[in-house]
Amino acid sequence: MSLLNHESLSLNSETSAFTERDEKNGHVIKTRGRPALLISSTSWTEDEDFSVLLKALEDYERYVNEGVKLPSLVCVITGKGPLKDYYNGLINKLHFKHIQICTPWLEAEDYPLLLGSADLGVCLHKSSSGLDLPMKVVDMFGCCLPVCAIHFECLHELVKHNENGLIFRDSNELAEQLKMLFLEFPTLEGKLHNFRKNLRVSKQLRWDESWDQTVLPLLGQNK
Repeated sequence: MSLLNHESLSLNSETSAFTERDEKNGHVIKTRGRPALLISSTSWTEDEDFSVLLKALEDYERYVNEGVKLPSLVCVITGKGPLKDYYNGLINKLHFKHIQICTPWLEAEDYPLLLGSADLGVCLHKSSSGLDLPMKVVDMFGCCLPVCAIHFECLHELVKHNENGLIFRDSNELAEQLKMLFLEFPTLEGKLHNFRKNLRVSKQLRWDESWDQTVLPLLGQNK
């Protein structure tokens, strides 16, 4: 059964897999027992190995089947690229009961809306030079979305492990991080909530203030 099959949830058009409209005040609220929304984006090239995420999701499914109290997952992977058909073929061979994966192409105005609605982002970008930072993580942080990102040199300049997200090195580590983060879902007491709170605080730091804190001391050392 599809996790997004609204008819299985309610005949009320005001209810979705994730939200419902409060009949008393008209506010849209998140439903109890809703699935967690996981988001990643890619250009579907050899620069990003999405088998890492797929293997982690297989482990997550196994955790649920073994009785670990975890939410169902809806995993959205956005983007276009030459390897999309290849990975869709791998996805179609997976027979998950608790995870649904979809691979849409989104219009520019819809992408930040999805990021702002998600519970966790995953980044599989690895810098070949070790010097450039993934813009997709910048986008996610701009929407106050915590991230699990695969390790490479200089990533720590953007992703602060255990502060605004987590860094992993392989599928096993990613699977353990997903389990740890979503064990507390959807409470406001766990790491995901703290990561999001830290991201909101960091957005208040102005560009010139960040320059003074980060770059200016380095310039002073060269005098």
